[in-house]
Amino acid sequence: MPRRVLALLTLIVLAVHAWVLQGLPLGGGQERGAPVRMAFHTRTLPPTPTPAPAPETPAEATAAPAPPAAPAKPRPRPAPPRKPAAPKAPAPQPSPEPPQAAEAPKAATEATAADTPPTTPTTVASANMPVPEGADTEAPESTAAAAAPLATASSSVSSAASAPQPAPAAPLAVAASAPADPAQDSSAGVDIRPPGAGSNTASTTPPPARLPDPVRLEFEVNGQAKKFNYRASAELLWRHDGSRYEARQEIKAFLIGARSQTSTGQVTASGLQPERFGDKARSEQAAHFNFGQGRVTFSANTPQAAIGAGAQDRLSVFIQLGALLAAAPERYPDGTQITLTTVGARYADRWTFTVEGTEMLDLPRGATPALKLQRLPRKEYDQKAELWLAPSLGFLPARIRITQSNGDFADLRLSAHSPP
Repeated sequence: MPRRVLALLTLIVLAVHAWVLQGLPLGGGQERGAPVRMAFHTRTLPPTPTPAPAPETPAEATAAPAPPAAPAKPRPRPAPPRKPAAPKAPAPQPSPEPPQAAEAPKAATEATAADTPPTTPTTVASANMPVPEGADTEAPESTAAAAAPLATASSSVSSAASAPQPAPAAPLAVAASAPADPAQDSSAGVDIRPPGAGSNTASTTPPPARLPDPVRLEFEVNGQAKKFNYRASAELLWRHDGSRYEARQEIKAFLIGARSQTSTGQVTASGLQPERFGDKARSEQAAHFNFGQGRVTFSANTPQAAIGAGAQDRLSVFIQLGALLAAAPERYPDGTQITLTTVGARYADRWTFTVEGTEMLDLPRGATPALKLQRLPRKEYDQKAELWLAPSLGFLPARIRITQSNGDFADLRLSAHSPP
């Protein structure tokens, strides 16, 4: 190809390139004038030329997901230049405030932490309070104060309250010394003291006993209840077969109602060994004996009590006393004291009977000689019991008189007897 042609083609190509490069901004006609104006307008904005927005641009790119809602409007583009205020959200100023807020709860937790130590020992102290209360359940078992459980409980609580002081050692000493005096220890056996004998001369050897034959005794009853005099009838049913026994006493009175006591158990060489005692007026309460463990439990949910050999209930005690006297009358001259544990429906206590001597009784069944035994009250609310045992009936009671601390009494006088 001739050089002139090549030169001409080269010139044409260069002209086309120059036209393309220079014609874009200048030769777009009126249709392209509008976008050119917009480009020129954005280039003339004063905030954009600042170099600082360069680092902010990535921040804006990261914040881009937030403004997409704005594009729906026709004029969202002025917003991006105003978004330099957006860095105020991540600005470091709000960050120093949270630590202050965090310091406040820390101070609060420190305050509560400072308060918790004093509350903890008080809680422990209150939790330890039931411990002396549990000790109260043992107090009536080791002492004769079971007849006055309120006094025992109050004294034990007061001693527990003064635990840091040496005073609480006193009840312990009393409990330890209680067994030394059988008259105050419900776990002791039967004690027999001759007339004029000192406190250390009581005999604890199990005395012999001879039980009377089975019989049914009927009584006339005169009594007083809350200053109201009444008359009633009573019956004592006594049965045994040489190995087991059953005793039942019931009193019935018009407008007063009925009350019964029952005692069941075994017959041993030493007399009666109760297993269950029941006392029923409207509802029945019972005591259950366990001589193997040396304990008696109560259906009334009162603390169990300790018992020893020869312990009786409030019904069998009258028959047991007669069995002791029937076996060896010479062993019990006037003035002799017989002490044995007597169990009611709620607690156990030591009862001491003193032999008073023989009296002639004028009974509904006729004149009857009987040996009187008396139990005098030892404490304020103790009841007084008087018992007359008739040798002609195998030393079964011919008369029983029970007097309460408020003056109420019941006087049972034998009117008849018959086979059971």
